[in-house]
Amino acid sequence: MSLRNQVALVTGSSRGLGLAIAKALHAEGVHVVINYVDPTSEDTAQANATALNTIAIRADVTDLDQVQSLFDRVESHFQQPISIVVNNALGAFKFNGPGRKTLDQITWSDFDLQLRTTLQGALNTTKSALPGFRKLGGGRIINIGTNLVQNPVVPYQDYTAAKGALLAFTHTTAAELGPENVTCNMVAGGLLRSTDASAATPHEVFDQIAAITPLRRVTTPEELAGAVVFFAGPLAKAVTGQQIVVDGGLVMT
Repeated sequence: MSLRNQVALVTGSSRGLGLAIAKALHAEGVHVVINYVDPTSEDTAQANATALNTIAIRADVTDLDQVQSLFDRVESHFQQPISIVVNNALGAFKFNGPGRKTLDQITWSDFDLQLRTTLQGALNTTKSALPGFRKLGGGRIINIGTNLVQNPVVPYQDYTAAKGALLAFTHTTAAELGPENVTCNMVAGGLLRSTDASAATPHEVFDQIAAITPLRRVTTPEELAGAVVFFAGPLAKAVTGQQIVVDGGLVMT
């Protein structure tokens, strides 16, 4: 099944990694829906949608009604359902190791924010995608994870716990939906140079990570996006329940 003229939703795609993924899919001929939640991102989202000849829709992935409405609007606009879902949306978070909340400071509300955006968001998009997948006879779900689950070099407790839960959700979703020709995989990144979230990371940390990474550099959003395109495309039609770590070889699984 060619990627050309398929419809993809990339959550949290007005900028950063999400936008890099959207651009990579667009380059393969996919109609990519730009999604954002912060009203201050509207101008940026609309400008990027125009550049990609697509639409931008504001929707909070933690709200099932909003997500279902997004799927309905997209199917009406393109006259076909979404066949590829990329769960990239991230709750407000900054990768600032020295400034992170330690266990004696962190609260359940911090965990709740990350779990709602990461896990509840993925559940909402998956539930909303199923009717369209069934019309099409299959679909692709690609979740964005982190190598911190395997290698918590900086213990971002709330963020990493949410991504660990998303990895488990990836496995169980792959098992349940496989008979319906729906694949579900994860692309786990390391520290990326650079996104809004990693802009808070001290420069010396980038250098330290590069020094211990086999490729001797920090991964870019565009490099991670390539793995997403693989999972979305025809070469991965028999791959499900898997995780690719895209971090220059820092974590080997």
